[in-house]
Amino acid sequence: MAEPVETAWPCQVSLGRIDRGGVSVRLSPDDKQRKTLARQLGLVSIETLEAEVYLTPWLDGAEVSGLIRARVVQTCSVTADDLESTIDTRFKLHVISGDSDQAPQDDGGELALDPEADDPPDILENDMVDVSGYVVEHLALELDPFPRKPGAVFEPPQPTAEISPFSALKALKVKGEED
Repeated sequence: MAEPVETAWPCQVSLGRIDRGGVSVRLSPDDKQRKTLARQLGLVSIETLEAEVYLTPWLDGAEVSGLIRARVVQTCSVTADDLESTIDTRFKLHVISGDSDQAPQDDGGELALDPEADDPPDILENDMVDVSGYVVEHLALELDPFPRKPGAVFEPPQPTAEISPFSALKALKVKGEED
């Protein structure tokens, strides 16, 4: 089952509402909500975040598709400076109620994965689709886990002294002793 993502700006739509016709949702969190989301995602800040999400009927559930546009500030993994990134991405997934006949069944056997196949639908615990949770989840997937400023190159520090377990003993050598 899909784990619900705790968001600072919850937005949920029921499957019943989607069944009566497609639903369009436009999301744009305020400053306080963006600060909370930035903290949850380990970002310096989220300057802007807008999402347009479309929910349409699919089997016994819904198809959730959307467009996310964001400007985020991350910390460069090389220089530790702030680095601004622009995200402009689309996503699409399917959700289905856990009590649906169309829900994938766990037969207790081996798990067969086909990397070329579509992802299985997310199983909902109730009939509510957590729209903002999917937006945050897909935003997180688009973040660079090791952001790097253009031209930033890691240079390891130069060793300043001989590193050896016996280097401390050499310093204890009595004057006048020979090697």
